Amino acid sequence: MIPKLTFIAAAMAPHEIVILSILAVIVLIIIFTNIIVVPQATQYVIERFGKYSRTWNAGLHLKIPFIEKIAKKTTLKEQVLDSPPQPVITKDNVTMQIDTVVYYHIFDAKLFAYGAVDPILALANLTATTLRNIIGELSLDETLTSRDTINSKLTITLDEATDRWGIKVSRVELKNIMPPAEIRASMEKEMKAVSRRSSPARKATSRPSSSLQKVSATLVSPVRKVKPERSIWRRRLNPMV
Repeated sequence: MIPKLTFIAAAMAPHEIVILSILAVIVLIIIFTNIIVVPQATQYVIERFGKYSRTWNAGLHLKIPFIEKIAKKTTLKEQVLDSPPQPVITKDNVTMQIDTVVYYHIFDAKLFAYGAVDPILALANLTATTLRNIIGELSLDETLTSRDTINSKLTITLDEATDRWGIKVSRVELKNIMPPAEIRASMEKEMKAVSRRSSPARKATSRPSSSLQKVSATLVSPVRKVKPERSIWRRRLNPMV
């Protein structure tokens, strides 16, 4: 085989050898540049002539040059969507600000790539809309005391709605619940009033014990001293006693 190659090379002109070597280098570069390594917890969506072809998981893959392209790279790790405070209205017409934190991960890169134009923006808008619907069915007191119930309702609703986008919602947490300034001020005044009422009551329960002991001591001691004096005067006035 080697003598044949040397014979062919000897029969070719020098400029033809240069051209062939350049072509061989170009082919090797194209092959090596199309060897793709997909990292762990990642999926690549591959399109062929603009149409979905397949999904690559973690590992070594070879892409057909000029025919296939990587349409989207998607991580499968858990991510956090921290939404800004949203104005919501309770059942008793109280407007408050609530911000949420959504924990989610992508389970299907194909659905995530073709399910919505911007799935993360869609998830943020859906979270705000669902939160308004849930809070609209609760009063102010129920909103402040039912945080776990609101979290579970949000998680279930968002998880069902985002399946077609390839998103799995793990949990939703209410980060802050901020009532209006007037209600916060009245709540603070009420808490201060309760603390002031409770502090004198504690002092009153501790004072009577010492005061009663002093009063009882003063009432008992003179009686024991007066009786002998009265008995002496009676004996002096009436010696028959």
